[in-house]
Amino acid sequence: MGSLTYDRVVVEFDDRVLAHLQVVIIQKLRRGESFLLSWRDAAVVGDGRSAAWLNPAIPLYFKFSGGHAPSINPVWIAQLTRSANSSQGLIVTGEERSPGEPENLPLRTEPSTNIRAAAPSRATKATLG
Repeated sequence: MGSLTYDRVVVEFDDRVLAHLQVVIIQKLRRGESFLLSWRDAAVVGDGRSAAWLNPAIPLYFKFSGGHAPSINPVWIAQLTRSANSSQGLIVTGEERSPGEPENLPLRTEPSTNIRAAAPSRATKATLG
């Protein structure tokens, strides 16, 4: 489980999800674009939605728990990029397999995203959706 730290909020994601989000987020911030990042909260915290406004002026830190870089799915990157460029912002969603992608690559069918906020913010958990 890796994490994305933004301001005082720490968001934990599966390393594969985090790697894809990192590509899309860095593309946007590199161009100086602010945007909304949102995720679906897990049922244990009310089954709602949470969101954060990402701005290039606020430091962002990606921490991966695994020792190797996950493979990147270009179809999933394109899907997440379209979302990030929309008026709704980047919505964390599950992965779609690209045509011709090997069958042995792991796909996330069940959400394993876990959101927690560092003190003094409130703690939450989230799911893909």
